[in-house]
Amino acid sequence: MPKPFVFKLQKILEYRHQLEEQAMMALAKARQQYQEYKEHLDRLRGRLEQHEASYFSKPDMTTADLWLWRNFKERLLQDIAHAELQLNQLANKVERAREEAVAKAKDRKLLEKLKTNQAEAYVKEELLKEQKNYDEMSTILYENPNL
Repeated sequence: MPKPFVFKLQKILEYRHQLEEQAMMALAKARQQYQEYKEHLDRLRGRLEQHEASYFSKPDMTTADLWLWRNFKERLLQDIAHAELQLNQLANKVERAREEAVAKAKDRKLLEKLKTNQAEAYVKEELLKEQKNYDEMSTILYENPNL
Protein backbone atom coordinates (compact mmCIF):
# COMPACT_ATOMS: atom_id res chain seq x y z
CA MET A 1 0.00 0.00 0.00
CA PRO A 2 1.59 3.30 -1.04
CA LYS A 3 1.96 6.17 1.36
CA PRO A 4 -0.51 9.02 0.87
CA PHE A 5 0.69 12.10 -0.97
CA VAL A 6 2.02 14.88 1.26
CA PHE A 7 2.30 18.36 -0.24
CA LYS A 8 5.37 19.99 1.26
CA LEU A 9 4.01 23.50 0.75
CA GLN A 10 0.62 22.83 2.36
CA LYS A 11 1.17 25.41 5.12
CA ILE A 12 2.02 28.05 2.53
CA LEU A 13 -1.08 27.11 0.55
CA GLU A 14 -3.23 27.49 3.67
CA TYR A 15 -1.57 30.84 4.40
CA ARG A 16 -2.25 32.06 0.87
CA HIS A 17 -5.85 30.92 1.17
CA GLN A 18 -6.10 32.95 4.37
CA LEU A 19 -4.58 35.99 2.65
CA GLU A 20 -7.09 35.63 -0.17
CA GLU A 21 -9.98 35.54 2.30
CA GLN A 22 -8.65 38.65 4.01
CA ALA A 23 -8.35 40.42 0.67
CA MET A 24 -11.93 39.43 -0.20
CA MET A 25 -13.13 40.79 3.15
CA ALA A 26 -11.24 44.05 2.53
CA LEU A 27 -12.86 44.26 -0.90
CA ALA A 28 -16.32 43.70 0.58
CA LYS A 29 -15.68 46.39 3.20
CA ALA A 30 -14.46 48.86 0.56
CA ARG A 31 -17.53 48.16 -1.59
CA GLN A 32 -19.79 48.71 1.41
CA GLN A 33 -18.11 52.03 2.23
CA TYR A 34 -18.46 53.09 -1.40
CA GLN A 35 -22.15 52.19 -1.43
CA GLU A 36 -22.81 54.02 1.84
CA TYR A 37 -21.07 57.15 0.61
CA LYS A 38 -22.92 56.96 -2.69
CA GLU A 39 -26.20 56.91 -0.75
CA HIS A 40 -24.95 59.88 1.29
CA LEU A 41 -24.22 61.77 -1.94
CA ASP A 42 -27.68 60.92 -3.28
CA ARG A 43 -29.25 62.26 -0.08
CA LEU A 44 -27.27 65.51 -0.43
CA ARG A 45 -28.41 65.90 -4.02
CA GLY A 46 -32.00 65.28 -2.93
CA ARG A 47 -31.69 67.96 -0.26
CA LEU A 48 -30.35 70.37 -2.87
CA GLU A 49 -33.32 69.68 -5.14
CA GLN A 50 -35.71 70.21 -2.24
CA HIS A 51 -33.93 73.40 -1.28
CA GLU A 52 -34.08 74.78 -4.82
CA ALA A 53 -37.77 73.88 -5.00
CA SER A 54 -38.37 75.80 -1.78
CA TYR A 55 -37.19 79.00 -3.50
CA PHE A 56 -40.18 78.98 -5.79
CA SER A 57 -42.62 78.08 -3.04
CA LYS A 58 -41.86 81.30 -1.11
CA PRO A 59 -42.37 84.30 -3.41
CA ASP A 60 -42.25 86.84 -0.57
CA MET A 61 -38.65 86.20 0.65
CA THR A 62 -36.90 88.96 2.52
CA THR A 63 -33.28 89.81 1.80
CA ALA A 64 -32.24 88.01 4.98
CA ASP A 65 -34.16 84.89 3.91
CA LEU A 66 -32.58 85.10 0.48
CA TRP A 67 -29.11 85.43 2.02
CA LEU A 68 -29.74 82.37 4.21
CA TRP A 69 -31.14 80.45 1.26
CA ARG A 70 -28.08 81.21 -0.90
CA ASN A 71 -25.61 80.36 1.86
CA PHE A 72 -27.36 77.08 2.54
CA LYS A 73 -27.32 76.27 -1.19
CA GLU A 74 -23.61 77.10 -1.44
CA ARG A 75 -22.89 74.89 1.55
CA LEU A 76 -24.88 72.05 0.02
CA LEU A 77 -22.93 72.46 -3.23
CA GLN A 78 -19.65 72.36 -1.27
CA ASP A 79 -20.80 69.25 0.58
CA ILE A 80 -21.75 67.61 -2.72
CA ALA A 81 -18.36 68.45 -4.26
CA HIS A 82 -16.60 67.05 -1.20
CA ALA A 83 -18.74 63.91 -1.28
CA GLU A 84 -18.00 63.40 -4.99
CA LEU A 85 -14.29 63.68 -4.26
CA GLN A 86 -14.62 61.16 -1.41
CA LEU A 87 -16.64 58.87 -3.66
CA ASN A 88 -13.90 58.93 -6.29
CA GLN A 89 -11.31 58.10 -3.63
CA LEU A 90 -13.46 55.24 -2.40
CA ALA A 91 -13.87 53.99 -5.98
CA ASN A 92 -10.08 53.93 -6.28
CA LYS A 93 -9.87 52.08 -2.98
CA VAL A 94 -12.38 49.49 -4.24
CA GLU A 95 -10.36 49.03 -7.42
CA ARG A 96 -7.10 48.56 -5.48
CA ALA A 97 -8.79 46.06 -3.16
CA ARG A 98 -10.19 44.18 -6.16
CA GLU A 99 -6.76 44.03 -7.81
CA GLU A 100 -5.23 42.76 -4.58
CA ALA A 101 -7.92 40.10 -4.19
CA VAL A 102 -7.33 38.95 -7.77
CA ALA A 103 -3.57 38.79 -7.15
CA LYS A 104 -4.06 36.78 -3.96
CA ALA A 105 -6.40 34.38 -5.78
CA LYS A 106 -3.82 33.91 -8.54
CA ASP A 107 -1.13 33.14 -5.98
CA ARG A 108 -3.33 30.56 -4.29
CA LYS A 109 -4.42 28.99 -7.57
CA LEU A 110 -0.80 28.74 -8.67
CA LEU A 111 0.08 26.76 -5.55
CA GLU A 112 -3.03 24.60 -5.93
CA LYS A 113 -2.00 23.82 -9.50
CA LEU A 114 1.46 22.89 -8.27
CA LYS A 115 -0.10 20.64 -5.64
CA THR A 116 -2.29 18.96 -8.25
CA ASN A 117 0.64 18.42 -10.60
CA GLN A 118 2.81 17.00 -7.81
CA ALA A 119 -0.01 14.73 -6.66
CA GLU A 120 -0.49 13.40 -10.19
CA ALA A 121 3.26 12.86 -10.57
CA TYR A 122 3.34 11.09 -7.20
CA VAL A 123 0.49 8.78 -8.18
CA LYS A 124 2.19 7.93 -11.49
CA GLU A 125 5.47 7.25 -9.71
CA GLU A 126 3.77 5.02 -7.15
CA LEU A 127 1.96 3.11 -9.89
CA LEU A 128 5.25 2.61 -11.73
CA LYS A 129 6.88 1.33 -8.53
CA GLU A 130 3.99 -1.02 -7.94
CA GLN A 131 4.11 -2.25 -11.54
CA LYS A 132 7.87 -2.76 -11.24
CA ASN A 133 7.36 -4.84 -8.06
CA TYR A 134 4.71 -6.96 -9.80
CA ASP A 135 7.03 -7.46 -12.76
CA GLU A 136 9.88 -8.52 -10.50
CA MET A 137 7.63 -10.93 -8.62
CA SER A 138 6.36 -12.38 -11.90
CA THR A 139 9.91 -12.85 -13.16
CA ILE A 140 11.02 -14.51 -9.94
CA LEU A 141 8.00 -16.79 -9.88
CA TYR A 142 8.46 -17.68 -13.54
CA GLU A 143 12.14 -18.51 -13.05
CA ASN A 144 11.50 -20.44 -9.85
CA PRO A 145 8.12 -22.14 -10.07
CA ASN A 146 8.80 -23.96 -6.80
CA LEU A 147 8.49 -20.83 -4.69
